[in-house]
Amino acid sequence: MTLTALNALPPEQLEATLSTCCGAAAWIEKMKKEFPVKDEDALLAAAAKHWHACTEQDWREAFSHHPKIGDLHSLQQKFAATAQWASREQAGTIDASTVILQAFAKGNKLYEDKFGYIFIVCATGKSAPEMLSILTERLKNNPAEEIKIAMLEQEKITALRLKKLLTA
Repeated sequence: MTLTALNALPPEQLEATLSTCCGAAAWIEKMKKEFPVKDEDALLAAAAKHWHACTEQDWREAFSHHPKIGDLHSLQQKFAATAQWASREQAGTIDASTVILQAFAKGNKLYEDKFGYIFIVCATGKSAPEMLSILTERLKNNPAEEIKIAMLEQEKITALRLKKLLTA
């Protein structure tokens, strides 16, 4: 999609399109007011500005719009709207061994039990062992540290998805 086409979307379609990049309703509402945008840099700057202005509740809402890392069934079923992007983002887990996928399942449960939301990482370009290592390390964080890290990871994912949107 070109920037011109994105700028021309009717409000309902713009909302649906933005939701494929970030699932936080507050962020989407703020972003809709930015249109039309001048260029990709302005789009990305607005996305970052509004993401940082969101609340922790908004961040958690965005996290809930992602499949768990390594949960390929969830990726195919629940997240069909973003499955194409998410599957490419999680490509490092596609050929992961059963042992690694089981370790992800265990780590994801520990993470969710500790922090109250799913493990979020910008998975693009990362292997399954690398993501598992990141998950293991981040389990050591306290909740205040971890929410900030997860928020920044979501920001990276959103920026990547906005760029993909403009090159699709």
